[in-house]
Amino acid sequence: MSLGPGVVGEAWPDMSPPGERPYIWINCASSLDGRLAFAHGKRARLSSIEDLRRVQRLRLRVDAILVGVGTVIADDPSLRVHRELLGEDPAASHDGMRSGPLRIVLDSHGRTPEGSQVLDGKQPTVVLTVEGCHRRFPPSITVGGFGRGRIGLKAAMRWLLKRGTRSILVEGGSEVISSFVREGLVDHWTLYTAPIAIGGRSAPTVMSGPDAEEPEAHVRFRLLSTEKLGDGLLTTYEPVRGPPREA
Repeated sequence: MSLGPGVVGEAWPDMSPPGERPYIWINCASSLDGRLAFAHGKRARLSSIEDLRRVQRLRLRVDAILVGVGTVIADDPSLRVHRELLGEDPAASHDGMRSGPLRIVLDSHGRTPEGSQVLDGKQPTVVLTVEGCHRRFPPSITVGGFGRGRIGLKAAMRWLLKRGTRSILVEGGSEVISSFVREGLVDHWTLYTAPIAIGGRSAPTVMSGPDAEEPEAHVRFRLLSTEKLGDGLLTTYEPVRGPPREA
């Protein structure tokens, strides 16, 4: 099968907001056995250089990149577009707050470490937390509180759309991916599978969160495309829409 739209070629899916929330694209890389990292979440570089370049082109297309605070603590990502991987001069792309897409961090209880790259003020950044969170962030950071105990994702997504964020690239980790999938907040999913197996009990899987104890609790996806990319395999999916499940 050939690659689907917006994966490696020049054609991209229509990323118009599907209603009252942004268009949401999940992208991740895993091992053959579905692990995102090594034991205890130690970072694993799973993407090939070809996949890394694909991700940078994808980052250029979206309005925002979203990760959870666990990813920030474990990896301290910059969430910038690595233009050097695309053969461009990275210095030429830096223009104050216009240097890249919006960075979004899900951080229910204000655990983002001081000094994290996402708090450096080099790109516009939003931290989504819960109501009543007392953490104070730098003045350059926009903070939105939604829900109690855990972030109300649907309300947060509506808020982001009203602020002009029309498309979001969700890059993990496993709890975040699980939350978006379980709440039906996915429009497109690309998964790069690396030709390695990790195994073990503590290496995080692509999705975690609550167990699906009944057959009706699973979420179905439709395969759009698959193709060899570097030494790995890139697959693209979209959700199978159906009648809403009872809460």
